[in-house]
Amino acid sequence: MFDLPSSSYRSLLIAAIILAVIGWLGIFLLLVGTLPTVGPRWLFFFLLALAITGTTLPFIWLLHRRFAKGPDLPAMILLRRALLVALYGELCVWLQINRSLNLSLAILLGLGLVAIELFLRMLDRSRWRPNR
Repeated sequence: MFDLPSSSYRSLLIAAIILAVIGWLGIFLLLVGTLPTVGPRWLFFFLLALAITGTTLPFIWLLHRRFAKGPDLPAMILLRRALLVALYGELCVWLQINRSLNLSLAILLGLGLVAIELFLRMLDRSRWRPNR
């Protein structure tokens, strides 16, 4: 019914589980046990990046397996996409701190990050050589 992932994807999914557990557990402990001063605030953003990256990585892998028409992507491209989702989440949280986030700004940020990913993907395709 389901194919087992290759070894590079298996290690990527193991890393995603570790990132998600460390990130979400760290955020929980940070919110329960500290006051919102400067140090814990930066630690919150670091842990949020770990948590979002680890959580979205399996979903990005599943979407790629389901909708990809070409050959398998390297694991680093899937990780880059998960990091861009984490960057989007962190930017939204950062802008929400001083209440300057609105729907149009969130959509523009998302479209900008999608455009960056498209340009990086075009750059990856231009460097690809079939005989290597």
